[in-house]
Amino acid sequence: MASRLDRSPLAQLTLARFREFLREKEAVFWTFVFPVLLAVGLGVAFRNRGPDVVAIGVAAGADAGRLAAALGHAEGVRALVLPSDAVDDALRKGRVALVVASRPDGLHYRFDPTRPESRLARLAADEALAPLAGRPLPPPARIERVTAPGARYIDFLIPGLIAFNLLGTGLWGVGFALVRMRTGKLLKRFLATPMRKSEFLFSFILARLSFLVLEVGSLLLFARYAFDVRVHGSIAAVFAVAILGAMVFSGIGLLVASRARTQEAVMGLMNVVSLPMWILSGVFFSAEHFPAIMQPLIRALPLTAVVDALRAIMNDGATLAAVAGPVTIALAWGVASFAAALAIFRWR
Repeated sequence: MASRLDRSPLAQLTLARFREFLREKEAVFWTFVFPVLLAVGLGVAFRNRGPDVVAIGVAAGADAGRLAAALGHAEGVRALVLPSDAVDDALRKGRVALVVASRPDGLHYRFDPTRPESRLARLAADEALAPLAGRPLPPPARIERVTAPGARYIDFLIPGLIAFNLLGTGLWGVGFALVRMRTGKLLKRFLATPMRKSEFLFSFILARLSFLVLEVGSLLLFARYAFDVRVHGSIAAVFAVAILGAMVFSGIGLLVASRARTQEAVMGLMNVVSLPMWILSGVFFSAEHFPAIMQPLIRALPLTAVVDALRAIMNDGATLAAVAGPVTIALAWGVASFAAALAIFRWR
């Protein structure tokens, strides 16, 4: 039997692939060790997690304190008293899922029905405010559904998707291309040329920018005609931030791939870099849902900076000067990542 296996091409090839895998320490780590570490980290973070907390705003007024106190005592509710002129902004940015206002004819609810958390917030508000009326689940006097362009969840989502796509194509498109050239022994051939490392690496960024107009423009056009998502600021400012974001994430992709020798290794590194930003940077829901102690870290992430700048321009009509803070953070990440990639990059 053993001699038959020794002569079997399939058995020998399978054994060779198995030994080859074991020799790739990066592949072993990302296949077996990293999922366990991720499970341990998430398990520790959420093992004692209570029910989801939904933020409900209370419009400022004579009864605001009483309403906020009743909501604040409800389990899983965080109540915020909002000035009247800040209600729409809080809903648009996802700081609150629903706003309760006391009017002469009764309570008014204002929310976006397309947000799942808004439905949960309405049920929680009904239950929390029922004792004030002396009867169970009093219906609000008026429900104001947020449907105006710029204030809906889809308006919140589209800028996040643009930034999310810039991150993905910058990391995976640029990083994988560089590693493929290294594994294919192509990089060593450039040693015989007078080309500088800076020119070689920057060519990846310029090639990435050549697709940007089509990439961002197609999503904006689709959102405009499919969902009536409008850009309230300057289109030029949107593309300026998109160009900056593409350069930043391409620089990070180059940094991640500068020393990676296999596709398995670069895949793992890219997941480590991108996963925290996918979760924390407010692409699909507001980053303000995370604890206050985490906010400085979240605001310092490059994806958060690009998302915030795009949302401010598209939904609030902000100028580039008004988003100077997020732009500066993104620019710093871009310069630092490209400089670091240039310093550690090796042809071999």
